[in-house]
Amino acid sequence: MEAVAEAVAAAVAAGVEPFPAVDKCDASGREAHAVAADLEGTLLRSRSAFPYYALVAFECGGVPRLALLLLLAPLAAALRAAVSEAAAVRVLVFAATAGARVREIESAARAVLPRFYAADVHPGAWRVFAACARRRVVLTATPRVMAEPFLVDCLGADAVAGTELATWRGRATGLVDDRRGGVLVGRRKAQALLDMFAGGDVPDVGLGDRRSDYPFMSLCKEGYIVPRSPAVEAVPIDKLPRPVIFHDGRLARRPTPLAALLAVLWFPVGFALACVRIAAGALLPMPWVYYAFWALGVRVVVRGAPPPRAERAAGRRGVLFACSHRTLLDPIFLSAALGRPVAAVTYSLSRLSEFLSPIRTVRLTRDRAADAAMIGELLDEGDLAICPEGTTCREPFLLRFSALFAELTDEVVPVAMESRMGMFHGTTARGWKGMDPFYFFMNPSPAYVVTFLGKLPPEHTCGAGGRSSHEVANYIQRLIAATLSYECTSLTRKDKYRALAGNDGVVDNATGKLPSPATATANNSKDKAC
Repeated sequence: MEAVAEAVAAAVAAGVEPFPAVDKCDASGREAHAVAADLEGTLLRSRSAFPYYALVAFECGGVPRLALLLLLAPLAAALRAAVSEAAAVRVLVFAATAGARVREIESAARAVLPRFYAADVHPGAWRVFAACARRRVVLTATPRVMAEPFLVDCLGADAVAGTELATWRGRATGLVDDRRGGVLVGRRKAQALLDMFAGGDVPDVGLGDRRSDYPFMSLCKEGYIVPRSPAVEAVPIDKLPRPVIFHDGRLARRPTPLAALLAVLWFPVGFALACVRIAAGALLPMPWVYYAFWALGVRVVVRGAPPPRAERAAGRRGVLFACSHRTLLDPIFLSAALGRPVAAVTYSLSRLSEFLSPIRTVRLTRDRAADAAMIGELLDEGDLAICPEGTTCREPFLLRFSALFAELTDEVVPVAMESRMGMFHGTTARGWKGMDPFYFFMNPSPAYVVTFLGKLPPEHTCGAGGRSSHEVANYIQRLIAATLSYECTSLTRKDKYRALAGNDGVVDNATGKLPSPATATANNSKDKAC
């Protein structure tokens, strides 16, 4: 290994690249090989970690902390150029984490960062990394707590060595823990690799992208560099071992420095605009809401032919609109598309959202018999909207449809709901749900596409067609998925909230907030299926 290190040093001194490009690596037959790889610029296409620090900053401290990170980013860039990469990392770590609760950083790393990491995987490095099946390790200057969930869960890494944060009483101090290796760059990466491969064993392949990676690459039997150019397309997310279906966080776009600056500058303007839009939806008669939204920059696209209003005088029960679930505003935009208010049943809703809602909302009790009786009474009074998924999903997937609604009526109209947000997500699994409508309407030009798919044919209903409720629910799920070009899944509300927030996603009626993971675990035995 010393000979390899000397050869690398000699090549660097002569101005020659000591390692071949990663596209020269033959990935076949490497099932018994081990690999060690850098993260930024290697497994990821981008060499800048700023967007990931920005995501943590916004999730842990909102706009003020993101603004602080933007102010200190030029200092970090100057230190990287004039002093060292380690000095730049220390500045970014301080701006993004100082004073933040460690559990909030861990939560953001688990629920927010993987979606953005997964959209930036380098195809050449991933081809080699995935081929080496004996052991995969990653060495990175990024704080380990930020990178580890994605690398282990989504890329199948066996171990991750990264910069460790200094903490005090459950909060990050903003400093790096020098007692545990400090900022992991240069020779510290090499030492970390030696610690991970004890007993003289070394990785068969080392992947890096810059000179600070040469020390650990020199310890490997083979080394390959990931060149900065030419630019390459990221690995499609569905080609990764574990695609990201559930994710959280308010920022909808990758927060590059420019995008982060625009979000900070837009935030006060967007919040004021959201208040105006929400007031228009809540105070104006429903037939006017459609036109008011268009005038305020909210696009509402209606496709298909909606059914007429139910007339109780004619002895006709209401229509049940079975909608796909994108945000809690689905029933409101359904009502705007119909030009009349339609009541909606909800699984859980914050008190603020309930107060601001321009339509009637009724909470499900999670008791099957009670909920069935309540839905039946609402249908006797008029039309009703229900989202059988029970929770929202941001990606092009539909969660499993609850079958309860199919047992109660044959008058079912499937509705494909599609929301479009360019800057902020209007849903959350970890935060205060009362802000969901504000974040949706804070987008400069949010949009909803409401597609009516026609009344369910009698042969596909429980009553006239003799179908089971599960068959009807699955049929509607497939019909909506085909319309939206989405994929059906068997995942449920509990799967989402347990993955993202460590609870079952039931908002506390008094606080409007989600329970802590410990409280949710204690209450699991009391839950009744709906």
